Amino acid sequence: MIEELLPESVVAVEAHGDDPLWDAPLHPEEEPLVARAVAKRRREFAAVRGCARRAMEKLGVAAHPVVNGDRGVPLWPAGLTGSMTHCDGYCAAALVRVRDLASLGIDAEPHGPLPEGVGPSVLLPAEAERVALLAAQRPAVHWDRIVFSAKESVYKAWYPLTRKWLDFSEADITLRPDPGGRTAGTLHAELLVPGPLVGGHRLRSFDGRWLVHGGVVATAVTVPHA
Repeated sequence: MIEELLPESVVAVEAHGDDPLWDAPLHPEEEPLVARAVAKRRREFAAVRGCARRAMEKLGVAAHPVVNGDRGVPLWPAGLTGSMTHCDGYCAAALVRVRDLASLGIDAEPHGPLPEGVGPSVLLPAEAERVALLAAQRPAVHWDRIVFSAKESVYKAWYPLTRKWLDFSEADITLRPDPGGRTAGTLHAELLVPGPLVGGHRLRSFDGRWLVHGGVVATAVTVPHA
């Protein structure tokens, strides 16, 4: 699912509820990160790292423990960048060589409405208007959840380039459905604060894609080299 949203240079590996990766072992370096976690959290943590190691192997890189840096950002082997995500019954990792992309971010969420009261803290007024218009056309799609997921993907692509926090209010998301009946499309994130410098150029926006399939919302953002 995630790989459909990403360019060919990116290797994506995902696991659904019945995949053996859900029983992937942890590396000793990873164990302390979930030493006090409940079983469900440990299983998700291990599974998504199993996805990441399989992606490393597909890129010809030896399997490597995935530990966290500041703000929980995964630390990747030299020459790689990537992103991971998980939600109930689904997890995925996407990796790429840094020569091919400056950064990327992926996110997966259950396809359901945002919890009551969360929308106003996530959606800008303009986003809420656009979501309402989309909902009038396709009421079965939880557009607010797609915007939330898109902002998560934007942040995951943003942080490795800036090492700064990005608030929900600092990126304005526009979703554009693809023509036809499939629930998929493009996303555009207008950055409302100064963007990162990539190749000497200040970025003003990020772009990506989104997809709803099998009860899961998936989004992906890629940042090319300028």
